[in-house]
Amino acid sequence: MILKESPTVTFIGAGNLATQLALCLHKRDIKIIQVFSRTKEAASQLALKIGALPCSKLSEITSEADIYIFALKDTVLEEVASKMPHTNGLWVHTSGSMPMNLFAPYKESYGVLYPLQTFSKTKEVDFSLIPFFLEGSNKKTLDGIQKMANILSSKSYFLDSEKRKRLHLSAVFACNFTNHLYSIAGEIIRETGLPFSVLLPLIQETAAKVQKLSPLEAQTGPAVRYDQNIINKQIEMLKDHPEFQEIYRLLSQSIFHFQKR
Repeated sequence: MILKESPTVTFIGAGNLATQLALCLHKRDIKIIQVFSRTKEAASQLALKIGALPCSKLSEITSEADIYIFALKDTVLEEVASKMPHTNGLWVHTSGSMPMNLFAPYKESYGVLYPLQTFSKTKEVDFSLIPFFLEGSNKKTLDGIQKMANILSSKSYFLDSEKRKRLHLSAVFACNFTNHLYSIAGEIIRETGLPFSVLLPLIQETAAKVQKLSPLEAQTGPAVRYDQNIINKQIEMLKDHPEFQEIYRLLSQSIFHFQKR
């Protein structure tokens, strides 16, 4: 399917990613016709911000949009796709881990528009800096998806479903697990009476360093040299948090083994 230069869009989903994508497209004068969510309130909240119509029933989805962006949880994506009414436009999903061809039984023109970033409803992001990873059911569809990606960002790459799953796994380590470690650090520092904010300069410097050095080169701390005196004392300090102790041990061992490779 050949996508127009200024396509009309319907969003299937109204969560974190859908919200940020819709707001960005709206600012770039892309007409968003409709927002679907299973809850009328969520659909209405986003639709109001972008001048779209809300709906909470799949049967109410218009058939006239040029592109339908499925920004849904992986657990419901295929179910929703199977219940969609007939539409004229192409379908894309935004998942890092779901295959493109889940749409194959229901649609001829379909693909993937996956932005590699973490999203929250209330935190605006600069899409021009975000890489998009694209896949399409045929060349014309892929060209159309790239046009949409180009509206959002100058960074887009073609990547098949298997490689995208591995990219998503890498992102889980780089983002989700790292953020969870911030939560653990916050729990530990709270016991001193200090605020989490005292860690922010350290977090910012660590993130800055890996833009100049490889993560391996940037690594510091007692685990690099496997200083068992410090490591054992710190594990003992975590005796009230056995799950933190296990995480500490595993990460220390992994850091040391990486340094030896």
